[in-house]
Amino acid sequence: MSKYISYEQSGVSIDANDEMVRQIYSFVASTFGPRVIETKNGFAGMFRLDYDERLFKKNYKNPVLVACTDGVGSKVQLAGKIKKFDTVGIDLVAMNVNDMLVQGAEPLFFLDYLAVNKLEPKVITKLVKGVAAGCRLADCALIAGETAEMPDTYRKDDFDMAGFAVGVVERKKIITGKNIRPGDHILGLASSGLHSNGYSLVRNICFKKAALEMTDTPDELDGAALGDTLLEPTRIYVRAIVKLLSQYKVKRVVHGMAHITGGGLVGNIPRVLPKDCNAVIKKSSWPVPKIFTFLQKTGPVEEDEMFRVFNMGIGFVLIVSEDFANSIAKKLTRFGEQVYKIGRITTGTGKVTLK
Repeated sequence: MSKYISYEQSGVSIDANDEMVRQIYSFVASTFGPRVIETKNGFAGMFRLDYDERLFKKNYKNPVLVACTDGVGSKVQLAGKIKKFDTVGIDLVAMNVNDMLVQGAEPLFFLDYLAVNKLEPKVITKLVKGVAAGCRLADCALIAGETAEMPDTYRKDDFDMAGFAVGVVERKKIITGKNIRPGDHILGLASSGLHSNGYSLVRNICFKKAALEMTDTPDELDGAALGDTLLEPTRIYVRAIVKLLSQYKVKRVVHGMAHITGGGLVGNIPRVLPKDCNAVIKKSSWPVPKIFTFLQKTGPVEEDEMFRVFNMGIGFVLIVSEDFANSIAKKLTRFGEQVYKIGRITTGTGKVTLK
C-alpha cells in the first residue's frame, strides 16, 4: 500500500470534475447568443454589452446594470429525496431573473454555483441542464459557473445551489414604484404553484405532521403525486414582461412591479409602494391553486399566515395606469400569461390590505 495520500482519497475527484465539465458543456452552449464571447475552458465568462452584430447598432444609450443573487432554499432537499434533479435549476434562474424584472431590466447572463458532498457527473449534468433550460426561458446566457465538492461540509446526497444574474435597463426606463398613484390597477400573473418559498413550512406539514411520502397522491391534489406538485418549477415571467415594456417606449404606463416570493403579497408589494399609497387586494379575484388549500387544511395553517408565507397563486404583480389596465391585461394574456385584476391602489400609508 502506498504511503502517499491523494486528493481523491480525501473525498474530492478531479477526474469526476473533468467528466462533469465535458457532459454539461452542450447544455451551457445552448444558451449562448451572439453577444457571448465563447471561451471554452476559460476562467471567466465574457459578454458584449454595447454592440449587437445582428442589428449593427448600439444596444443601449444610457445603460444601467442590474444584478441579483438568490438560491432555491430547502426545495433542493425535496429534489434530493426523490432524485429528481432536472427542475430545480429552472427555479434557480427564475428566482433571480424575476427579481430584476421588477426594475424593468432584461436579463443578460447568468452564473451558477453548485455545492455537493460528492461530485457525481450524471447528477450535476441534470442540475445544469435545468439551469440551462431556465436560461433559455429567460433569454439569457449561462456564461460561467462553479461546482464545489466538499465532503466534510455537506452530508451524503446533500447539495445546494446559488445563482447570480446580471441584466440591463435604460436609465430613463427604470421602474421604481415612484409613479404609483391612487386609482392604479393591480394585475396579478398566475404562479405555477409554490415556486421556491415556504418549503420549511411545507416539509413540516407534509412530512413531519402528516407523515406523507413524496409518492403519495392526496385526493385534494386530484391524484397528482405530492412530490411532482411540490417540485413544479417556478414560472419565469421574462418574455412576457420584457415584450410588454418594449411596446410602451414613450408612455410610462407600468408604474410598479413586484415578484411575489417569501412574504407573499402582503410582504412584497409594500416594497414598491409610495408611503402615501395602499394596495387593496381582493382575495376572491383569482383561483387559489389546490396545493395551497391542501397545505392550509393539512397544517392547519391560519389564512393570514398562508398569505404571509406563500404566493397563493399570484407569482408576479404589475401596478398599472387605470387607463391602460385592460389593454395591458390583454397583451399579457396574448403573451401566454394568466392575468387577474386583483386590486386597486388607494391613498394610505404604504400597506397592503386583503379583503
